[in-house]
Amino acid sequence: MGKVNLRELVLDALLAVTRDGEYSHVAIRAILDKHQYLEKQERSFIKRVCEGTLEHMIWIDYVLDQFSKVKAKRMKPVIRCILRSGVYELRYMDSIPPSATCDEAVKLAKKRGFGNLSGFVNGVLRSVSRNLGGLALPSREENLNAYLSVRYSMPEWILEMWESSYPVGQVEGFLQAFLEEAPTSIRVNPARTGKEELKRELEEMRIRVSEPEGLENALLISGYDSLGRIPAFREGKFYVQDVSSMHAALWAEPKKGAYVMDVCAAPGGKSLHIAELMEGTGLVEARDLTERKVSLIRENIRRCRMENISAVVADARVLDESRVGKADLVMADLPCSGLGVLGKKADIKYRMTKEACGELAALQREILHTVQQYVKPGGVLLYSTCTINASENEENVAWFLREHPQFILERQRQIFPQAGKQDGFFLARLTRRA
Repeated sequence: MGKVNLRELVLDALLAVTRDGEYSHVAIRAILDKHQYLEKQERSFIKRVCEGTLEHMIWIDYVLDQFSKVKAKRMKPVIRCILRSGVYELRYMDSIPPSATCDEAVKLAKKRGFGNLSGFVNGVLRSVSRNLGGLALPSREENLNAYLSVRYSMPEWILEMWESSYPVGQVEGFLQAFLEEAPTSIRVNPARTGKEELKRELEEMRIRVSEPEGLENALLISGYDSLGRIPAFREGKFYVQDVSSMHAALWAEPKKGAYVMDVCAAPGGKSLHIAELMEGTGLVEARDLTERKVSLIRENIRRCRMENISAVVADARVLDESRVGKADLVMADLPCSGLGVLGKKADIKYRMTKEACGELAALQREILHTVQQYVKPGGVLLYSTCTINASENEENVAWFLREHPQFILERQRQIFPQAGKQDGFFLARLTRRA
């Protein structure tokens, strides 16, 4: 596998996420960007083992606890991460002989200064390898949530929250969807290319392309190395955006010549989509809290070559007096718990808490109370989140209508995750009385 030890890169990424609190997509991207010279197959190995280990971590720790005298949560972080990725390889990487997985884990433990624990690493992984097929999960009949938690690596508090709103069968559908491998959904930039033209261009690069139902400018792609190596991406011919998220701009129905404020816009997908729908007319003002976030929006504006959009650093909680009553449309895709996108960002389920969900719902209310003032009479407020949580979604809309009777709810929808198709997402279209 080349001079670089791929498993050591996996270890570094897993430590960054589980020990140091880095976001998984940031940690993995940093490793891949630093080692761009690696072959596609090597990069794919790093990405798959990192993401897979995080995705299945509760199940992996359950396995480790069956075969180790030292429980997973009490292990040294380096050893824990080596064992976690080793268990993932043993269960999900059929092309790698179990003996190779065990040997490489032992070498890595020694290389990282834990030679005294190399026998422990070897013993645990060889026991797992021999006995994995006969390992029993917690009894579904005796403790349903313990079973679901281990089977799908989902914290029990999230299961309890969902089960208070949805039938167990539906909840299990979410859990299955999050663990399914999904293609990347992209939105065609009609100002730069046509859908069929882009499809041909991607297929000529041996990228697999399919079309989701019901969305005119959406495609699903897979089998590529990295976005940066696709010329059509660098040239702004498409933007990566989940199918569910694309509905936000479509629900907003921006009119040509409109003045639009997107108050929490980074990295800018919905803002750009609205600018496209307005066919170069009007102005979309894409705002976010920090210069770093706004620089991401500016980079995407530059790449997609859109001219009816600008990016501004602004705190959505602080009223901008100069914009009161000026906006035809306010997009409020607000900070949320992210429980609809666990298929893409598995580490969210380990870092999010019930208390944090409550704090986010309160933050959303604070922002909504401020930004509704920008909507002109007859204008639209489009509220959205990428979560599945009534307190952040339906309950917040109900609160908003009680507090602001000058608005009418036209429609709202909780979009549920579907395997290989879409994330979970919530939309509410509210109109200010004329």
